[in-house]
Amino acid sequence: MAAEEESNSLQYTPTWVVAVVCFFFVLISLVAERALHHLGKFLKHKQQDALFEALQKLKEELMLLGFISLLLTVFQGLVSEMCIPTYYVSTVLLPCKKHSEGKTPEKHFPRDINHRRRLFSTEAASDHCSREGKVPLLSLEALHQLHIFIFVLAVVHVIYCLITMVLGGARIRQWKQWENEIQGHLNDRHVDEHHTSFVQHAQGWRKTAILSWTMSFFKQFHGSVTKSDYTALREGFIREHCPSNPRYNFHDYIMRTLQVDFKKVVGISWYLWLFVVIFLLLNVKGWNTYFWLSFLPVVLLLIVGTKLEHIIIRLAQEMSEMKERGETAQVKPSDEHFWFKNPRIVFFLIHFILFQNAFELAFFFWILCTYGFHSCIMEKLGYIITRLIMGVIVQVLCSYITLPLYVLVTQMGSCFKEGIFKEHIHSTLTTWRSGPRDQGSRRGSSAPNSATKTDRLHKEPYETLQIVEQQPMCTSIQTLQNSG
Repeated sequence: MAAEEESNSLQYTPTWVVAVVCFFFVLISLVAERALHHLGKFLKHKQQDALFEALQKLKEELMLLGFISLLLTVFQGLVSEMCIPTYYVSTVLLPCKKHSEGKTPEKHFPRDINHRRRLFSTEAASDHCSREGKVPLLSLEALHQLHIFIFVLAVVHVIYCLITMVLGGARIRQWKQWENEIQGHLNDRHVDEHHTSFVQHAQGWRKTAILSWTMSFFKQFHGSVTKSDYTALREGFIREHCPSNPRYNFHDYIMRTLQVDFKKVVGISWYLWLFVVIFLLLNVKGWNTYFWLSFLPVVLLLIVGTKLEHIIIRLAQEMSEMKERGETAQVKPSDEHFWFKNPRIVFFLIHFILFQNAFELAFFFWILCTYGFHSCIMEKLGYIITRLIMGVIVQVLCSYITLPLYVLVTQMGSCFKEGIFKEHIHSTLTTWRSGPRDQGSRRGSSAPNSATKTDRLHKEPYETLQIVEQQPMCTSIQTLQNSG
């Protein structure tokens, strides 16, 4: 066995084989790197700073994957030589029953047998542990398959998020016509008519919380966002954050916030990697973990959609109460309507939903390509069909219902978002914000008051920036954007 391994090593491989394989790997890597570079230049040229930052986030994820790959490669020998008692790998938390329990390897793993990859030192590591009466902690082949799964998961997550954002963005672009109509009827009774229609949503549901939540649940499936909803929420946002500029383009603003959120959602945060570890742990034979897991994103999407619709109803109820008191009826944005007074919780839930559904799809296709359709990990045919149907439902719900609702309703928080500035204005303000601070640090204590103000602005992100003098700020925003 040792002689066979030595004959297959690099020192006995023809140099032309090594050179050709190395050339093609380097060529593919350079082509991919250059393609990403030119895509970044194209986005910068088109002033799509949010999408450019999303591309940078994607590069960070690729670098993380490369680092994981490097660790798995460097430490694969060390891991495979770690030995543990046979009991822990033959009876504890197994995704499939051992072949000795009545089933042959051919029935369980036909593709695994036919396409098995022979890595160096696999037999040697097994012999090392067997001499001690133990087994390897993780074989080299299993380590290699885990490596492939992590890569597949990251790729599927990025593609899935991209598809969801594109479809959701297409749905939001349909509201552009409403924005144009509102801009053309600012001096008519057109807006007041929509306000009246919006308030009527709250009639009859004011004192019936159960019916109000029930209405919110079903409304997300039919007319989740109506023209009256859009008009009223738009008017409330502008009066709260930009009262001196009634012609502020609210639709362009929410499209920019969608792009800003996209650059965050394509990333895989630490808590999402923790989720992967937990569910890999729970993939035990007989538990049907992934079957039950497939219902989780659907349930979360319905909860989030119901909550967002209920916020719209609550805003309409508040307008109705203002009318009854003889006050000027308008939507009053506030964090009070959101869970724990934090609109960002909705974003984290949507991020988790997208990743969890991508995990389901990635795991399915990885098992299909690695072990075959009849692998015991695949579970029963009915479970497989149900999981795929749940994945499609999540895609449709998130793209056409929940994501557009999120983009619109989360603007009803107490603070505006980073997207209130166009890309080039945002870049200019970011440069201006950091520039004086750097100069102040070089001057030392020559301008303490200026440095203090700059430090305060530097520490306040756009998501939490509060406008005290609204009229001058909004006028400045519109002036800058028109000049841009």
